Amino acid sequence: MRELTTAETVREEGSWLFTVRDRYGELDEVILVPCEDSGEHGSTSGRPATDGGVEAWINRCTHEAQRFDTGRGVPMRDGQIICPKHGSMFDSCSGYCDNGEAADTTLPSVEISVRDDGRVVLTDDEFTFVGEGGIDDNEGDDGPASTSHIGF
Repeated sequence: MRELTTAETVREEGSWLFTVRDRYGELDEVILVPCEDSGEHGSTSGRPATDGGVEAWINRCTHEAQRFDTGRGVPMRDGQIICPKHGSMFDSCSGYCDNGEAADTTLPSVEISVRDDGRVVLTDDEFTFVGEGGIDDNEGDDGPASTSHIGF
């Protein structure tokens, strides 16, 4: 288990992005989003919302692997995650999409829990925490991206 952030931070900022390594050693991004399961959108996947009002999803649309959070936060409206490329909307509590290009798909989930004190903890055995932020933020500094050694 790895402490990530607090549920209060996720609600105040609207989302929280972090990087994980899967069991095959591949990096992936995960978003934490507020989930206020009011019943309007329901938990259509049959997966109950976590206690504490936060859910975790892999940071990409099921249609074309478009990242939701590109470093500026997850676009959301009325409890739904919006794909910035095609506008498909995913329920933040269930991960289910009932419209657009990604209709009838569900976002891959990442197991978390919210402690009584509001701390969000990564509990998914399939992933190891790498760091806060996106993959590009966590790859380390390997020098310049260009092969040119010319400086200005």
